[in-house]
Amino acid sequence: MPTINITTTQKVVIQYELASLRDRVLAFLIDAMIVYGGAFMLLILYNSMIGSESLQYFMYFVLLPLIIGYMPVSESLSNGQSWGKQAMGIKVANIHGKEPVVVDYLIRWVFRLIDIGLTLGALGAFLISSTEKRQRLGGLLSDTTVIRIRPDLELNLRDIRKINTLDNYEIKYPGARQFREKDMLLVKKVLERVKKHPNAAHREALDQLVGKIAAKLELADIPEDKTGFLNQLLNDYIVLTR
Repeated sequence: MPTINITTTQKVVIQYELASLRDRVLAFLIDAMIVYGGAFMLLILYNSMIGSESLQYFMYFVLLPLIIGYMPVSESLSNGQSWGKQAMGIKVANIHGKEPVVVDYLIRWVFRLIDIGLTLGALGAFLISSTEKRQRLGGLLSDTTVIRIRPDLELNLRDIRKINTLDNYEIKYPGARQFREKDMLLVKKVLERVKKHPNAAHREALDQLVGKIAAKLELADIPEDKTGFLNQLLNDYIVLTR
């Protein structure tokens, strides 16, 4: 599976899987069913309750904006994930590690007219399949691509089975509860990168991450066993938030 290395604002390099063309097509079809199915139901409901006299105004001023605005609005409000992307475990991400902004989503949406609309999806499929970062025109112009996040959100099943409940597990860092899922995703990724590529840059990223987390937990000293500390934190987080 092709991957992309994204450097976060904290200078931490995280490797993500790029979403496949299949994932993106299925997400598109799910979104299409949601938006057009919802619009059709609203149309039927309006016609049955109000009548057909003002139906064209309802279509122009309610349904059309709903259909047009669904994608950029849903992605902007849900951190790069429309409902279709959420179902497929993928999201829009900036290739430079920044958070995509509304303009990025609008650029992607505008160029859907060419990538998907005018070419019946052929141009978009070709670019996604042939470009290094799997970007269609909208992605190339907004410096964004679509990445997989679902596998990264699932910790090792064998490790989870070892931790059943609070009754048979001792929490070492109760403050782990304050972190978010994406924080733990970052911790997991850093651990994976250090294990796979134990170079100076990744060790420095590990040191910086441990320092920030230790400060957040208000620890008196920074743990010497940094990887052990982060693994313990991950386990504590799983137990506390299950």
